[in-house]
Amino acid sequence: MCVESDGCEMEGCSSSDEVRTLSGSMSPGLKSNPDLHPCKPGQKFRAALLRCRSPTAAAGILSFGNVLNYMDRYTVAVFICSFMVAAPIFGYLGDRFNRKVILSCGIFFWSIVTLSSSFIGKEYYWLFVLSRGLVGIGESSYSSISPTIIGDLFTNNSRTTMLSIFYLAIPLGSGLGYILGSSAKVAAGDWHWALRVSPVLGITAGTLILVFVPEPKRGSADQVGGRIKSRTSWFCDMKALAKNRSYVFSSLASAAVSFATGAFGMWIPLYLTRAQMVQKTAEACTKEICSSTDSLIFGAITCVTGLLGVVIGAATTRLCRQKTERADPLVCAVSMLGSAIFICLIFVVAKKSIVGAYVCIFIGETLLFLNWAITADILMFVVIPTRRATAVAFQSFTSHLLGDAGSPYLIGLISDGLQENYTTSTLWRFLSLGYALMLCPFIIVLGGMFFLVTALFFLDDREKAEKQLNQLTRPPSSVKV
Repeated sequence: MCVESDGCEMEGCSSSDEVRTLSGSMSPGLKSNPDLHPCKPGQKFRAALLRCRSPTAAAGILSFGNVLNYMDRYTVAVFICSFMVAAPIFGYLGDRFNRKVILSCGIFFWSIVTLSSSFIGKEYYWLFVLSRGLVGIGESSYSSISPTIIGDLFTNNSRTTMLSIFYLAIPLGSGLGYILGSSAKVAAGDWHWALRVSPVLGITAGTLILVFVPEPKRGSADQVGGRIKSRTSWFCDMKALAKNRSYVFSSLASAAVSFATGAFGMWIPLYLTRAQMVQKTAEACTKEICSSTDSLIFGAITCVTGLLGVVIGAATTRLCRQKTERADPLVCAVSMLGSAIFICLIFVVAKKSIVGAYVCIFIGETLLFLNWAITADILMFVVIPTRRATAVAFQSFTSHLLGDAGSPYLIGLISDGLQENYTTSTLWRFLSLGYALMLCPFIIVLGGMFFLVTALFFLDDREKAEKQLNQLTRPPSSVKV
């Protein structure tokens, strides 16, 4: 009998053995045709390759791709508008066509466009803006579809763990993006070099997705052995999502998180630089390329807090599920309300202590990042598999539209308005930006309230999703092999 080893090898094969495929049964063609038997030369390699396509390996590859996604996103972020517009399109495609092919095409597309944009000169600025918009289109395919594959490979606590690993990419990739952009700008004297590293890694990730990531049946983790026998229309999907209260309120809460992280990523390094100028520990930079110490420190803090936040969030949720079935939205709500407190303290202590400000940033971001993976897990519980890509896409659309697509501009507008008559005052330039950034903790509190409302409807919406999935699923006994 063929035995699957812990690695990617097959042991003990003979010409009469039956080899289990990923679905647990052998293809009828392989049984009847000895020339196609996996243990024959050529076919043995293919069989070994299939063994490497484990759900855990697939989740790891998708997580690696998501790190690159967010690295590229925050290196130059003018593409967010096109990203959020394209996401619903890929949500529709992801619910109806082969997801791994769409993912690979998307990652190849954004890698090529990113590399090409790094060679565009200043005289063709409009072309550079267009190219960054195209990158947003490519990356939207990845963010909209990848979580749904993980949702169909795992369930319950295992799914929470794998989604946590996947969503580590948000803070990790964002932090690496800051570090990459700042380091490349200083080392090469040209920020274009920041756009020439991620494309190589992106092409590698796209190839790994094509080779090793399986395309699971939609709902296979939720209904083992069953098969979705029908698919609803796009209009019906949108109508159902609009009526899904847990989905709507958790999406609004996600937009609040996006608002804060977008504003912080743009303005906190500058705010801390101005704080040092007020303390007279730093001077205003008059060079074309200035030191990026604060950006590097903030990027490193973002990486570490993202790791801690997502890991602590997953562990806390699993523990709290033993006490209450509403654990997911309640953990998100408490973490956001706690985060708002420490983010407020940033603007209190920054004038006197930069170290104190960094401590508050560390704790505030850790609490804020607790909910990234949990929010996705909430979506998996309350939305049926055949419309999850659409749900993820429109949640992303909402998060960007109400969040980071406008928050950096809004904060800058408020700050400029406050310092309009005192542009030469170092102290007032620092204070005006701080007052503008104080909008973020209020938005975070609002997001925490949205999660509390989500907790009220979570169990009802989860039950409705389970009943609808049972109605759409053909039982295992009726599935033809």
